[in-house]
Amino acid sequence: MTATDLSLVKHEADKLFQRKRLIRFAIPAVIAVYLVYIVFAFDLPGLAQRANLDNAVTLASDSWSHKVHVTRDNRSGNITYAVEGERKGTYPEGQRPHWVSGDEVVTIDLGGDHIVRYLPENRTEIEIPGFPLITVQAEGRALISNLPEDLPDWISASDRRIGITTPEGRITLTGARTEVFNYFPGWELFWFTLDSPYHGQSFATILIGERLDPDRSNISGAVSDWWNNAMWRHKDVAWAIGETILMAFLGTMGAAILALPLAFLAAKRFSPVMLLRAATRRLFDFVRGVDALIWTVVLARAFGPGPLTGALAILITDTGTFGKIFSEALENVDDKQIEGVTSTGAKPLQRYRFGVIPQVVPVLLAQILYFLESNTRSATIIGAITGGGIGLMLTQAIQTQKDWEEVAYYIILIIVMVMFMDWVSGWLRGKLIGGKE
Repeated sequence: MTATDLSLVKHEADKLFQRKRLIRFAIPAVIAVYLVYIVFAFDLPGLAQRANLDNAVTLASDSWSHKVHVTRDNRSGNITYAVEGERKGTYPEGQRPHWVSGDEVVTIDLGGDHIVRYLPENRTEIEIPGFPLITVQAEGRALISNLPEDLPDWISASDRRIGITTPEGRITLTGARTEVFNYFPGWELFWFTLDSPYHGQSFATILIGERLDPDRSNISGAVSDWWNNAMWRHKDVAWAIGETILMAFLGTMGAAILALPLAFLAAKRFSPVMLLRAATRRLFDFVRGVDALIWTVVLARAFGPGPLTGALAILITDTGTFGKIFSEALENVDDKQIEGVTSTGAKPLQRYRFGVIPQVVPVLLAQILYFLESNTRSATIIGAITGGGIGLMLTQAIQTQKDWEEVAYYIILIIVMVMFMDWVSGWLRGKLIGGKE
């Protein structure tokens, strides 16, 4: 090797090392620039300023607790007691919570020496430890109070509305009504509503105790009242979960049935006509290139809301995905098995049935079962748009901005449903395809 050759090799080596050093520094620099872009593009400083951890804590606590409303109508003077403020959770006439006492002066003991008194003539007194006694008088739409100008953060006040938030409860006063919210842990009325004879009874009493309802046995009556619970709507929830699973099943299986024959047209080994093969593949790209949520919106405008619309959206999207997966599986089948079936004098359809399908069935079933499990989750979101399934009930509960314990209940049910479908999918996969012990 001459000196010129050595010089060229050294020059090339230097260029190579220089390029590697540049790459070594360029990649972290690009990542750093991208992170800086994210900070400004998503306004992370503004997001940090707008974040309200108190709201997050309130939301989390509302998911595992409930509140009882004590409401006075300042026009009529009537006082109602209701769990979550709902008519379905209103205490029957003559009943009220044990922490409320008095007739002329209704005293509400929130605990921790926090006392609220409903006085005659729409007057209210509020005792809070470490703070002077608060008095409020409702006159028409206006409120007259003795609150000072310099208020703590937990009190908001104007001449039309006063809000007081304490660790023991919350008080809201307007000209029209005065309302006290007392919080308690647990999902109240989950089993039975207040009008049920089984409310407040132990399970032992229901199972082996004396008959509580003369017209029904304890077990049948308790099951009926729980199933028809107007607050938690267990019957509607069960029906909604069934609709969600049905949407996922119909969409997935319908897509698999449509995709299998189309996959033969898209596979090069079974479709010699290039134009037909290319058209089928572009069809797959089109239907799977549009997300199922977009198809849901389009189909909802065409066919109206309902679970069937959601199933069709899943079917259209998964037809394209299954078609691509199935056609790739068909491209990789073994010719020896096909030749063996052909040697018996089998016709073309018989060659496909006994020489091709048995080879791709494990791949097809594995993909179908996986998508069935995945579409169960997707059907929850699709149901919120099409007006069906547990997704709709979850959306309605979120929109109310008050029943967060119901939101938590629906989320738990969705998680259990997905876990169940995962178990069913694995069990079917083991039975149909087989697996290692």
